Amino acid sequence: MRGRISKMPRNNTQIGSATTSDWVLDFEPGSERHIDPLMGWTGSLDTQTQVRMTFDTKEAAMAYALKQGIEVVVVPDHERKMNIRPGGYGENFASGRREPWTH
Repeated sequence: MRGRISKMPRNNTQIGSATTSDWVLDFEPGSERHIDPLMGWTGSLDTQTQVRMTFDTKEAAMAYALKQGIEVVVVPDHERKMNIRPGGYGENFASGRREPWTH
C-alpha cells in the first residue's frame, strides 16, 4: 500500500489558517476506476482512497506509516506569504479617516 503525506491545504472559502498546521496521510488508488454501465458514475473497488488521516506533525504521520508498513512519499510544504494590510480592516471605520466611509 502506498500513501502520500502532505500539509493540509487551505480551503478556498477559509480566510484563516486554523487547520493548515495539520499533516494529512492520503492513500494512492490501488485499482483502476471504472464507469458504471447503468448510471454512468465513476467507481472503484478500492475504498482506501476515501480515507484521509490527519496528524499534528509530519513525524507522527511518518511514524504511523512506518508502523503500519505503508510506503509513503512526503510532499514538502510551501509556506504562503502573509497578506496583511498596514492598517487592517479596522482602519475602514477609524474616526480619523480622511474620507467618510460609504457603501
